[in-house]
Amino acid sequence: MFKTLYISLWLLLHPVHVTFTSIDFISGPGCFNVFVKMYFDDFLLDFKLNGGDIKSGDFSAFTSFSKDAMEKYLRDKLLIKVNEKLLSGKLQDMKVADNEISMNLEYKGGKNPETIIVKNLIMINLYPDQSNMIIVKVKDFEEGAKLTSDQTERTFKIK
Repeated sequence: MFKTLYISLWLLLHPVHVTFTSIDFISGPGCFNVFVKMYFDDFLLDFKLNGGDIKSGDFSAFTSFSKDAMEKYLRDKLLIKVNEKLLSGKLQDMKVADNEISMNLEYKGGKNPETIIVKNLIMINLYPDQSNMIIVKVKDFEEGAKLTSDQTERTFKIK
């Protein structure tokens, strides 16, 4: 009885390790608007684990330093290929509030996407139970996926 109660309480108090990424194709300019949201304290741990030396105050404002640091982090952790071509994103804005960091990026390229490959490595070396939720939207196509440390990549075939 005590063991069951202890495990139940531990599971209730155990933090959730999840990120959310939305990838929306904008057909006119042929670019992708990408929204990423994660827990800020987890991001800081993962960034430090990967050699970054940033204190939480460094992200309190959207500066050239925080922009460059986040773009580098995401360039290594969130890889998006369209029709086998790797795209790079430019950070448009970033906000830290209530222990969450959210950002909008623009990825140029891919006027006619047929396949989109998303590889998400955010925090997978930090937490074995990490879940990275992905939603891809291209015109009438919309599909979601859950990426984990066992499955870090997903191919979306646009119909």
